[in-house]
Amino acid sequence: MDTHSDEYTTLRAPARAALTVRGSRFLAQAVPVREKVECDEIVRGMRKEYFDATHHCFAYRLGHDGTQFRTNDDGEPSGTAGKPILAAIDGAKLNGVMVVVTRYFGGTKLGAGGLSRAYRQAAELALRAGETVTQYLCDVVAVAFPHACVGAVMRAVTVAGGRVASSRYESEVHMEIEIRRSRAEVLRTALLEGTSGAVRFSGP
Repeated sequence: MDTHSDEYTTLRAPARAALTVRGSRFLAQAVPVREKVECDEIVRGMRKEYFDATHHCFAYRLGHDGTQFRTNDDGEPSGTAGKPILAAIDGAKLNGVMVVVTRYFGGTKLGAGGLSRAYRQAAELALRAGETVTQYLCDVVAVAFPHACVGAVMRAVTVAGGRVASSRYESEVHMEIEIRRSRAEVLRTALLEGTSGAVRFSGP
């Protein structure tokens, strides 16, 4: 995972898929997530929706850098469910994603290898069924400047590719500008040059 990048690919919306292997039914749901608490809620929801299922196994990888992750086998033999699901997420090069695979046991044991393949395949099917989207980490640059500099500031924002998140006109103009993290320094430089140093920064 590139921990220095300010972009990552995730799912635009939840996606589902189903797989049957030797009588066992695997129902997979892939969901875009940002926080661990969302993951907990999703698992609770799947347990409630499929209350009569045998297992609810899952994995997730959170954040733009993918450093937060978890796998859970939910009673399946260790390493045969959660890890293959995570491998499917990583194989798709996605972050900010959780996959829950619910299994209805069909009466025939699949063995460790068969289980691992089934869980990974179900996860892959759900991930492929979803539409991906690139997300960017953004910073908010807070500035204050004289009213006469509004035009110059707006030009700098446009050139840097930022967006005015909020503005307040008092004795000075106060703005919060949202900018892709990798472009934040470009924005600061453009603001200083465009206003001949009249802009003041506050915050990070």
